Amino acid sequence: MTLSFLLNAQQPMNDQYQIKATVNTLFINSDKHDWNGVEAQFAAKVLLDYSSMSGQPAATLTPQQITAAWKTVLPGFTHTHHQLGNMILDIDGDKAHVFAYGTATHYLQADGGNVWAVVGSYDFDLIQQDGTWKIASMRFNYKYQDGNTNLVKRAMANVSSN
Repeated sequence: MTLSFLLNAQQPMNDQYQIKATVNTLFINSDKHDWNGVEAQFAAKVLLDYSSMSGQPAATLTPQQITAAWKTVLPGFTHTHHQLGNMILDIDGDKAHVFAYGTATHYLQADGGNVWAVVGSYDFDLIQQDGTWKIASMRFNYKYQDGNTNLVKRAMANVSSN
């Protein structure tokens, strides 16, 4: 009976670890421009919502469509650094919700300042498929940005010129 209790107690901890690893790996791989690694964290269809920052409506996309969009800007920066913290998880069987604070710092040497930082929080919904947790929904909740907001256009131009 004790062994059964320990095994059952470990499973949620293992799920918590895997869920956090999925979300963290998404951002680590985006900073490394490991697009296959980014795509591997997503379910086949993902509800992506940056509307609080961009004003564009949420859209259901494939992982390939998401990375195609990210490839138009992120490689144009010299460095990017996405940092998550204060994760709160809610697991219900093969579904999970994650809330996390998020900060993204983008560096590119330029007149007017070398850094553009975006701060907010994220809401992720994950599903478990064949024992692996995948992101099915990702919503960014914009708080503020600071620094040189013109760096985005320069980064996109850098990508276009290469």
